[in-house]
Amino acid sequence: MKADDLPGKAADILKQIRKNYKVQFEPLTVQGKELQILQVTDIEPLLAGKDPFENTEDFPFWVKLWEASMMLAHTVGSLPVQPGSTLLELGAGLAAPGLVAAAMGHKVTLSDYEPIILDFQRVSAAASGLKGVDFKIIDWKSPPKMARFDTIIGAEILFREEFFAPLLKILETFLAPEGTIYLAHDMRRKSLNPFLQLAEKNFEIAFSTKKLKSPDETITVVVNRLRRRK
Repeated sequence: MKADDLPGKAADILKQIRKNYKVQFEPLTVQGKELQILQVTDIEPLLAGKDPFENTEDFPFWVKLWEASMMLAHTVGSLPVQPGSTLLELGAGLAAPGLVAAAMGHKVTLSDYEPIILDFQRVSAAASGLKGVDFKIIDWKSPPKMARFDTIIGAEILFREEFFAPLLKILETFLAPEGTIYLAHDMRRKSLNPFLQLAEKNFEIAFSTKKLKSPDETITVVVNRLRRRK
């Protein structure tokens, strides 16, 4: 897709992105909804040999469409949609799950911590013909004022222990009383179990797993569902 094919400001945003990144649109079809996800085509210069499971301090998680994000996108795509239902994706990165939710009819807010990440999200939303999606910078340690959401989702967002408490505070503050949280992670993520042990104090936790096979490896993705304890 060319920048000139995009509506409004999205075309200008894409032109700016292409000054600094090699990108292309990749189609994603979930539950019959086809989206266009803007992705970085050459991530090696950004990764610089860093291992996302060992070096989490400054690994640019947002530049890759992770297997957990794909699994979460399919999970969200199968959820029933109530009129006016609201959904927040935390640490959305390329935002495949949140964009799928918007395509299915949820009122979606996509969030992350850098403006450039939200620019990728804006372009993908515009290229996918989605309207009414909100984009918000959220610092987990100092979040903005927001209304509560019926659903909160996140894929590969557990990477540093210092953010566990702020993340739990966000989940407790911004989840509607009868709301549901869905978190998806590669089972190799070492921080997953320590976080869930903290979360189970206030949330009932269920999980499902899915093995995703590629020519090179088999990855097990865990999707956790969290609901407030009664």
